[in-house]
Amino acid sequence: MSPKIAMNVTTTFHGNLRTDIAAAREAGFTGIELQSPKLYRYLDAGFPAETVRELVGELTVTGLGAVQNIERHGDDKPSFIADVERMCDVAVAVGAPTVQLCTGPAEWTTVRDHRDGLLPASDGRYRGTLGLSEADAMRVLTDNVRDAATIAADRGIGVFVEPLAWTNINRCAQLLRLIDAVDRDNVGIAVDFWHFWTTGDTLEEVAALPAERITAVHISDSTEINRATEIANVDDHRDVVIGGGSVPLQEWVDAVKSTGYKGWWVTEMFAKRANEHDFLDVARTMRGLTSILVS
Repeated sequence: MSPKIAMNVTTTFHGNLRTDIAAAREAGFTGIELQSPKLYRYLDAGFPAETVRELVGELTVTGLGAVQNIERHGDDKPSFIADVERMCDVAVAVGAPTVQLCTGPAEWTTVRDHRDGLLPASDGRYRGTLGLSEADAMRVLTDNVRDAATIAADRGIGVFVEPLAWTNINRCAQLLRLIDAVDRDNVGIAVDFWHFWTTGDTLEEVAALPAERITAVHISDSTEINRATEIANVDDHRDVVIGGGSVPLQEWVDAVKSTGYKGWWVTEMFAKRANEHDFLDVARTMRGLTSILVS
């Protein structure tokens, strides 16, 4: 059986919904992971959600991302529920089986400023559960993920959690505790090589993951990082072409394979130089590299 390889639309970063789908198809991907900035832009321009299925054609929509800042609580909780409901409704309309949930704050600079004592109470930036104990932060996150899972289940779909590397809930072990605490069958996780590697999660931890809980594997790379002093962030550490960084990609692929995982391998990239190349050339290159890694 051929490996299931999908393109996250960050791979063709500056494209729109139509050009992303066209590039994925021409490059030989069999799936595509859609993301809200581009998809919502298309829908907000007045195109019906049902037309996305026509554009996608024979490609499989492997997932839809992402609901950000998923630990919103207190007065912020209603906006979280509204975001989940919207994305789940769109997922059903476009044929996505699952919706991505990302921990926050989505802006890594907020985390840096909090660490450095530069985030006073008067600063209005979203801070999520920064400043709470790990136990309290996990309780908030568990409640919200459980609520999201219920909303998704009512629509016949699932959710999967991706912990952003710079947030306070960002480790593989925390993710497993979260999944156990939520205790819903339709909740999975994303194994994103960049997030896992930059935080210091290990190949052994990945190999020990239950395969049935892995919804997607994001193949991504990183520049070097000093974990003792640096906050892993998208601006500095994700600015590299897949295969050109410091992550031992084959080792990570092999660790995932050892779990028995049979799902989608997804290219995800935030390389500024690659973003200025021809969309199709980039998509073909990433499809070829991924095929070699996962075959």
